[in-house]
Amino acid sequence: MRAVVDQEGCIGCGMCVATCPEVFAFGEDGTAVANGQLTDGNFASAESARSACPVAVIDIVQD
Repeated sequence: MRAVVDQEGCIGCGMCVATCPEVFAFGEDGTAVANGQLTDGNFASAESARSACPVAVIDIVQD
């Protein structure tokens, strides 16, 4: 599984980066990008980041 961020809808608030820095980071344009694979160790925090996103642009998909 992996996380994906809809770049067009991201407002760059940083909630996901703060919640799960193992998976999310800021891109060069200031919006969030998913830069890591989901593991058993970071899945729960990635789910929390998805749920906390104020514009609901994070999805978790099967590879």
